[in-house]
Amino acid sequence: MRKLRNEELGRKSVEEFKHAQKVPVVIVLDNIRSALNVGSVFRTADAFLIEKIYLCGITAKPPNREINKTALGATQSVDWEYVDQTVDAVHRLKAEGYKVLSVEQVEGAVMLQDLVVEPGQKYALVFGHEMYGVDQQVVDLSDMAVEIPQFGTKHSLNISVSAGIVIWEVVRKLGILF
Repeated sequence: MRKLRNEELGRKSVEEFKHAQKVPVVIVLDNIRSALNVGSVFRTADAFLIEKIYLCGITAKPPNREINKTALGATQSVDWEYVDQTVDAVHRLKAEGYKVLSVEQVEGAVMLQDLVVEPGQKYALVFGHEMYGVDQQVVDLSDMAVEIPQFGTKHSLNISVSAGIVIWEVVRKLGILF
């Protein structure tokens, strides 16, 4: 077994990424306080060819030194938009035909492993504030809530870790393998 060199990885250029077919998923970041977490989500979105990221409320936006630290250039490839109020972004996405899934621990949440996704359906995945989670008004507007099962004492994952887990599972379940 040999580690692959960077030139063997088949990386897309920013231009190729911009023109590539995207996974029908957008990410909504609801008042994320850490710019480092935002950068990590950009990097994950790039890895999975996500359509767009909506940065809402207090969420930092590019250009930002801390975002750049963890995004490693993904702010150049992944489309993003700032929306002041998360509920406004959710209303717009619903009007555009996205099924809105809040990633949150709430009554009636669907455990991630039990989530059923429909091929051809567009999804908006909402991730919330590191301490307070997804705002209740946003949860109320969501089509469903999805929870990542956890078995330890904290029942809390870093938002960038949660995003990686949920994005991977949704893309996998959509059956999109480029």
